[in-house]
Amino acid sequence: MNKYQKLLDLGLRERTIQEFEEGYEDSFLGRVSIEHKGHYKVVGEKGEVSAHISGKLGYVASGKADYPAVGDWVVLDRTDDRQGEAVIQAILSRHSVFSRKAAGKTSEEQIVAANVDTVFICMALNNDFNLRRLERYIGLAWDSGATPVVILTKTDLCDDLEAKQAAVEEVALYIDVLAVSAVTEDGLEEVRAIIRPGDTIAFIGSSGIGKSTLINSLLGEERLAVKGLRNDDKGRHTTTHRELILLPQGGLVIDTPGMREIQIYNTDLESSFRDIEELALQCKFSDCTHESEPQCAVRSGIKRGELSEERLNSYRKLKQELIYIEDKKSMSAKQMEQKKIIRMVGSLDGMKKAKKRR
Repeated sequence: MNKYQKLLDLGLRERTIQEFEEGYEDSFLGRVSIEHKGHYKVVGEKGEVSAHISGKLGYVASGKADYPAVGDWVVLDRTDDRQGEAVIQAILSRHSVFSRKAAGKTSEEQIVAANVDTVFICMALNNDFNLRRLERYIGLAWDSGATPVVILTKTDLCDDLEAKQAAVEEVALYIDVLAVSAVTEDGLEEVRAIIRPGDTIAFIGSSGIGKSTLINSLLGEERLAVKGLRNDDKGRHTTTHRELILLPQGGLVIDTPGMREIQIYNTDLESSFRDIEELALQCKFSDCTHESEPQCAVRSGIKRGELSEERLNSYRKLKQELIYIEDKKSMSAKQMEQKKIIRMVGSLDGMKKAKKRR
């Protein structure tokens, strides 16, 4: 029997096995299932263990992205926590990362889920419906390295399903769009068909749009807490931490807390706004701003009804945000390098003083 058989069911890939075996003898392999305020649950060969990061891992970390995230494959010092928490010694290479900019003024990256194969971008068909926010999620999903799928939830609360689905398909280019209801179970079989054994699916979306309810339907049990609608027809925020869950039919899902704001850290505008990018190639001027230049193919596309002014404005806004965050990341990198130099100088001075005292 393959010694990694149980971990293969958790999405283990050959490249991760190779990296682990080449660099970490006498250690153990596991996958982070829960991360909550610096505390971790990791699933290994002998089940789930509580864990914390090693002092070395914390010392070399330069930001939140250097800490373990749900979905990460990590190196452990033990397979059980009967003699104390296991220690996470290293994080193995991630083949995909869904991340956003951390909240606040910082330019730090916050990893939402790692090693994901498919991102289910969930949006409710009631008061949560927002195409501009959906465009943000799509850009982040394409950039993550995973395959995006749009899941429109709460079809039982929607009177104009066809119109809304058509509007979504206009911005979700080359992406599958599924409409589901956990109440009536419409569309659930189509969702199940996407999830294959060993695949990891991250459920992403705003607070209270039915992610946990949908996952419970896939699980066939009320495992995740859910709450009903508020008076304004919006769902109530329930999930408080990220969690990796194995489905009975195979495959894994990551439930994530709803995002009140979705600030980009990196985003793939070329894929998510392919319609604008392709039209822009036909503009007379390579630096066309698509405002008043002659022979602008993008403006012509808007006049023909192929593209909306709102989508173009959304594209411009995201492009400006990306430029801004790239500038901030560059500044942060320089500051970090300066701190390293100061730390090195301080260490050298300490060594010199120690030699003199001898």
